[in-house]
Amino acid sequence: MTNLRFDANLKWLFTELPFLERFDAAAAAGFTAVEYASPYEYEPRRLRALLDNAGLEQILINTPMGPAGSPTRFGFACLPDSVGDYREGVLRGLEYASALGARFLHVVGGVVPEGVHDDVAFARYVANIAWAAEQARGTGIRLLLEAQNKRDSPGFVLTSQARAAAVVEAVGDDVAGLLLDFYHAQIDEGDLVRTFEKYRGIALHLQIADAPDRHEPGTGEIAYRTLFRVIESSGYDGWIGCEYQPATATAAGLTWMKELVE
Repeated sequence: MTNLRFDANLKWLFTELPFLERFDAAAAAGFTAVEYASPYEYEPRRLRALLDNAGLEQILINTPMGPAGSPTRFGFACLPDSVGDYREGVLRGLEYASALGARFLHVVGGVVPEGVHDDVAFARYVANIAWAAEQARGTGIRLLLEAQNKRDSPGFVLTSQARAAAVVEAVGDDVAGLLLDFYHAQIDEGDLVRTFEKYRGIALHLQIADAPDRHEPGTGEIAYRTLFRVIESSGYDGWIGCEYQPATATAAGLTWMKELVE
């Protein structure tokens, strides 16, 4: 029996249902933990009640992002003119993470603004993450940094796992680590087994979807059976977030867990 632990990302899974009904659906499907990007539309106590009633653990949330189509849709962390909004978002994220019992806060990096040099945006990003690290120390909540692929997130500040890892090293791996998303990594860098092995020590959380269409494992080009075997043999004891768009209905697509995970 596998020791791998999978959580349901409720932004992506069980979308056949209204958001507040997805907690019970995830539990009924056998999940014991969830993650999702944005809890901020709801009072923390309401979400905590849903978690508790369904017997679920909250693994992570994201820092606030702007609306779809806006310059801040991928976060605020690298925007030189949005430091106040960024800091307010980090503090709000830490407040929600604490209330929900989430162990991780994903600080979303943001897209380099038009007319701003990459070096300037990246320097602001590093300074902002360092500030967030100071706020997070002593809370029991760790910050996650994620590189995103250039096809889906053109201009995203974290262009590679190496760049994200360098920021973790700069601010301290006692409070920050990588969110290693295999879908993003496959599109931009590939060589997933070696990538995982290289960053295993600071990869605090993993996310999965198959490439190129971001459906469930087994629907695309990633050799997930091999990858899961490598992850398990490494001794990784964290969670693996299912952040994919089901090809059909969510429950029907969960057969991959039996087919690919030994």
